[in-house]
Amino acid sequence: MIIKLFLSLFVLMSLTTPTVGLEPPKNGGVYVIAHRGAHDGIPENTLAAYRKAIELGVDFVEIDVRTTKDGQLVSIHNRTIDAYTDGDKQGKVADLTLAELKALDIGSRVDARWKGERVPTLDEILKLCQGKIGIYLDPKNASVEAVVERIRAYGMQQQVVWCISPAQVAELRQSCPQCVPMPDPESEEGLVEMIVKTQAEVVAPVWSDFSETFSDKSHSAGALVFVDERESDPANWSLALEWGADGIQTDDPAGLIDFLKRREAYRKKR
Repeated sequence: MIIKLFLSLFVLMSLTTPTVGLEPPKNGGVYVIAHRGAHDGIPENTLAAYRKAIELGVDFVEIDVRTTKDGQLVSIHNRTIDAYTDGDKQGKVADLTLAELKALDIGSRVDARWKGERVPTLDEILKLCQGKIGIYLDPKNASVEAVVERIRAYGMQQQVVWCISPAQVAELRQSCPQCVPMPDPESEEGLVEMIVKTQAEVVAPVWSDFSETFSDKSHSAGALVFVDERESDPANWSLALEWGADGIQTDDPAGLIDFLKRREAYRKKR
């Protein structure tokens, strides 16, 4: 009975106490992560989408980092640019220079008011987000060391969580002991062992792998849980919180923030 009570208190502390210098969540005690920025009617992975997320009061923006032909770091999800333009230019990001990428208008395909929106560099994103919002970083095709160098230049080591494989954690820690790894847990099997081995402060399961026991195991091992729930379903949000999620990644950050505010207001009235 005493052990069970201690575990419950530990889990509660994990839900309310930020880890490794992360700022506390802004909305209802839960971290809100905007997948590819706040991109409702705005081109994804752009400075415009990240500005909107800051305006909404989001805790983290998710960015995908790739390397150009001339070694520059940019934020773009797909390995090709085919889906981001009106067809006037195609090809792999890795085969294009930064100048060639910057020449592309990736905003007009969404709405004329975003004409001229460009693929942002990692430096442009860090400059925009510094001191305003955290970054949930997915290095799709980028050197850990190269990304660390830019993050360190802005003093943002503890403002960025790294969505990487467990095998990459040692490399990240060697390059940046202050950085916050968020290894992909893949499944609940071996979860505690992975957290202990990597000393992960955060794990980020996809919705299909998430459960109440997943959350309990993660908390008992000392890691926060940022679940990837991109269906933007309030029913799933309720379930995620019931199961103990510390953060939720969504394509509808505005809706999630409103949901959390209404939930908090209701709890205060009770």
